[in-house]
Amino acid sequence: MRLNLKHTFINELPADPISDNSRRQVKRACFSYVTPKLTKSPKLLHVSKEMANALGISERDLSSETFTNVITGNTLLPNTKPYAMCYGGHQFGQWAGQLGDGRAINLFEVEHHGKQWTVQLKGAGETPYSRSADGLAVLRSSIREYLCSEAMFHLGVPTTRALSLALSGDDVMRDMLYDGNSAYEKGAIVSRISPSFLRFGSFEIFSARQDHKTLKILVDYTIKHHFSHLGAPSKESYIQFFAEVSERTLDMIIHWQRVGFVHGVMNTDNMSILGLTIDYGPYGWLEGFDFGWTPNTTDSQHKRYRYGNQPNIGLWNLYQLANALYPLIETPEPLENILENYKVGFERKSLVMMKSKLGLVQEDDKDYLLIEALEDALLLTETDMTIFFRNLSNFKKGDAKKGLEIVQEAFYASNEVSSNIAQQWRDWFERYDFRLEKEVLSNQERQSNMNYVNPKYVLRNYMAQLAIDDANKGDYKLIDELFQLLKQPYAEQPNMNKWFAKRPDWARHKVGCSMLSCSS
Repeated sequence: MRLNLKHTFINELPADPISDNSRRQVKRACFSYVTPKLTKSPKLLHVSKEMANALGISERDLSSETFTNVITGNTLLPNTKPYAMCYGGHQFGQWAGQLGDGRAINLFEVEHHGKQWTVQLKGAGETPYSRSADGLAVLRSSIREYLCSEAMFHLGVPTTRALSLALSGDDVMRDMLYDGNSAYEKGAIVSRISPSFLRFGSFEIFSARQDHKTLKILVDYTIKHHFSHLGAPSKESYIQFFAEVSERTLDMIIHWQRVGFVHGVMNTDNMSILGLTIDYGPYGWLEGFDFGWTPNTTDSQHKRYRYGNQPNIGLWNLYQLANALYPLIETPEPLENILENYKVGFERKSLVMMKSKLGLVQEDDKDYLLIEALEDALLLTETDMTIFFRNLSNFKKGDAKKGLEIVQEAFYASNEVSSNIAQQWRDWFERYDFRLEKEVLSNQERQSNMNYVNPKYVLRNYMAQLAIDDANKGDYKLIDELFQLLKQPYAEQPNMNKWFAKRPDWARHKVGCSMLSCSS
């Protein structure tokens, strides 16, 4: 397997001088060298050929024993030095100190077709940052991460990618619900891919320790390799760097809101400096439209990371990054202006996004009122977000009386919609129909535009759970079926129509189908 390997991260950033793989506070270093754990019987379950091609890995390579061994940490490519990254973070609003790659190990960087990628293994063993954990991952969480990262890419959401999903052959002990009932599960390893895995917390840790020298080295490195258009390091380029991180973060979250994705654990150590969705843990997709829903059992009481609060948390996290960068800038005003622009930008971009979901192109000062009325109606009874917006594209101008019938399929209690609720919906469709009279696009053109931003298929939690249940029995076919389905989320795919359906009743409270813990 011949790859165009690069080593910029380990060659240009300070390394932990201690080689012992012991749990410890790592000072004045961006990473620690570490060796992946040898596994008992690695088995490749699935691979993203598209991602492999982006790395320059051939079809022949994918079927080789060497490939399987490399992406499970059992074989190291010549002249590579795996490492785990040092970072800190705010978890649920509280500074947690040093965190770091507790179960992620970066193997190497690859340059192909003008793009540079970092290849990382999740679940490949202990690192100095593992604290009291084992550095391993189990099959259920690995399936969810593998499928979702690739699904998000095809939805057009900024995201890290996944190359492969493999069994380690080892059993891993986990307490899935944190209720004292630990059990052995199948161990697995996902090969994750990104231009960089740097997080907000990568910068916070050095600022918190007042290690401004290492902070500057890391910021300069990040600008050089990932924001090179900003030019040479200077206070001005640091400000521009923060502005671009802020904009990318906002764009990512707007995409989350558009498709109904809830990250579930937006700690600053889970926020990519590149504005990519990173660390697929207890994520979830809105079934019923609900601003207050969170998929994370740990967050069930305070709901800090609920769907409707994600934009606010993005801003809160950017405040923490601004504080971390301040020692290099020493002037608060430009940082404050950027944060204020985030607030204004959210209002503007959110409106544009919602208008696109409704097929509205022309300007109208009252569009926000139409959208607010829609959101109020969506909350009247449990209404499936994905099905509602997808079916709404079938609406035709001048046909307001058929509006309720067109979206009926989206209601979970369709036979129990009260007359008051039905009337509110009829009123909204009258307003929507009146607004569409301002549009010049034909019904067909509007439908095409709407179907480009409103997916037909998303990775609902119950779908992933079905694949997990089969995989635990040794049947991996559903993993591939969902993988192929989610490569074309906006296409009709009539032979896959069974997946365009509301969450079944059996999945409403089933573990893994409604809420999830951070355990994996």
